[in-house]
Amino acid sequence: MKKVLSVLLMLALFSALLVPFAVAEDQEPITLTYFYGAPGDQPTADNKIYKKIEEEFGIKFEFEFLAGDLDETLGLKLQDMDELPDLFDGGNSAETLIDAGALINLLDYVNPEDTPNIWAHIEPQKNRIITHDEDLDEDVMYIIPNYGLGEGEQIVNEVNGPAFFIQKQVLAWAGYPTIRTLDEYFDLIECFIAENPTNPDGVPYIGFDILCDGWRHFCLINPVQHLMGRPNDGEVLVDVTKEDYPTETFINQPYAKPYYKKLYEEFKKGIISPDTFVMSYDQYIAQLSTGTVLGMFDQTWDFGDATNALKTDKKYENTYVALGLVYDEDDVKDVLPEGWKIEEHYVNGSLPNLDRGAGISVSCKYPERIIAMWEKMLSPEWALLMNWGIEGEDYSVENGRLTMTAEQFANTTDNEWRKANRAHAIWDSSPKRQGYIMEGEFAGQCWEPGNQPENVFGLMNDYDKDFLSHYGYQKFGDFVNPPIELAPYGEAWQINTDPILKENTDFLNIQDKDLPGIIMAADDAEFDAKWDAFVAEIEPSAKAKSEFMHEEILKLVAAYNSAE
Repeated sequence: MKKVLSVLLMLALFSALLVPFAVAEDQEPITLTYFYGAPGDQPTADNKIYKKIEEEFGIKFEFEFLAGDLDETLGLKLQDMDELPDLFDGGNSAETLIDAGALINLLDYVNPEDTPNIWAHIEPQKNRIITHDEDLDEDVMYIIPNYGLGEGEQIVNEVNGPAFFIQKQVLAWAGYPTIRTLDEYFDLIECFIAENPTNPDGVPYIGFDILCDGWRHFCLINPVQHLMGRPNDGEVLVDVTKEDYPTETFINQPYAKPYYKKLYEEFKKGIISPDTFVMSYDQYIAQLSTGTVLGMFDQTWDFGDATNALKTDKKYENTYVALGLVYDEDDVKDVLPEGWKIEEHYVNGSLPNLDRGAGISVSCKYPERIIAMWEKMLSPEWALLMNWGIEGEDYSVENGRLTMTAEQFANTTDNEWRKANRAHAIWDSSPKRQGYIMEGEFAGQCWEPGNQPENVFGLMNDYDKDFLSHYGYQKFGDFVNPPIELAPYGEAWQINTDPILKENTDFLNIQDKDLPGIIMAADDAEFDAKWDAFVAEIEPSAKAKSEFMHEEILKLVAAYNSAE
């Protein structure tokens, strides 16, 4: 439940502050506190983009990056509602902030007349972004999505979400094969390690890592839906081919067992290290950054720091390719739901990242200043600055095209360079222009340098160019199928499960507790016994979650269809 009283009090307090959103020249300089719900690096004191933000908006920031458990940290911060950070990015637990009444309703400040840039940004997906608060009986928007509101058709130069990843050197060593199934994937890793047990420095390779730390346990529990051919719906499998959208938790279904049986077999062979089940996220990133981990299931954004570190060290052969693995249908045909066909669909249609990004807390004294900043940052000139940097320093314009040198493009993934030359934390959490530039002098080009055609292949390092040439590709997105049509409900992982908080918590905790032990079983008999016990233990919470998610999906479909 939202803290209705707190919200009403804050709405009354801020009602007098609804003023035009141009920043007056005589406005006093302010410093905003900013909590960023993920680990990060402090920008340098002379960061050139933050200096421009200060000059333009009179705003400085004091950043606090996540250190430790996200939910515990948010719980501590919410104990004092009068001393919340001004800008509050709750990461993957943003619903905790919303339910606690910690964020203001941005619709008190955002509308077509006063904030035309913001309104145009959210308008194509406003039926998903703007929701109805039953407690207050009003439309609400607590967070403007930080990703997924791309302009123009969807750009898929690489897989930005979930996939099975494998180091490029493994594919190169094997003669650049096409890998489609789970068995092919692990067979290749086994063969590579058999011939190459260590890296050139004598450090043993790790075949496959499984991140289990906190909310990132999706690396352990989400793969089954993708092996079944569906994009990311969180912890449920939805049959979108049927009118009533049958929905079930997949982790306790017979078709989940083959995946964990495979992990069990790979663990017994030494391909999976026991340490993987107790690693922190920071330890996981550090391990990937060494280039010794050959494969994992993850989402591209989740290990971006490791990728950037490898690129900075020019260890391109140790960076990863995203593969859309699926079950071999013959191996699971006896346990598939009736009529189910397996076809790889890892990339979904374009979707706003609902309730992800920075919200303005009820403690903030300057919400109108933040809204004015976001409004201006969505203008073409500021969108170029936040994405491309400063013309003449970070990029050039040649014959009407936005261009970068190889060095400039390499800088965009250099973590040390970005500390002084990018406003990464603000850019990452704020509403932003993405996709194609639709009008003006740069129409047809891309807001993001990494999507600009000249950069995608032309400024790619020589290793990656040669690697792709063996497959006849010019982008890494070609390793998976094109995006599937987005379901009317969006993606089910975005559904708020607070109404079944206890059941959902039990559902997740049982997986975290039992699955590592199942994978580390001593023998086949113990594996089967532990699996059966797991399925029996999780059945009550899985049933509650399946029924709840199905009901919510049907509501979302009905609302979407009525809005159309």
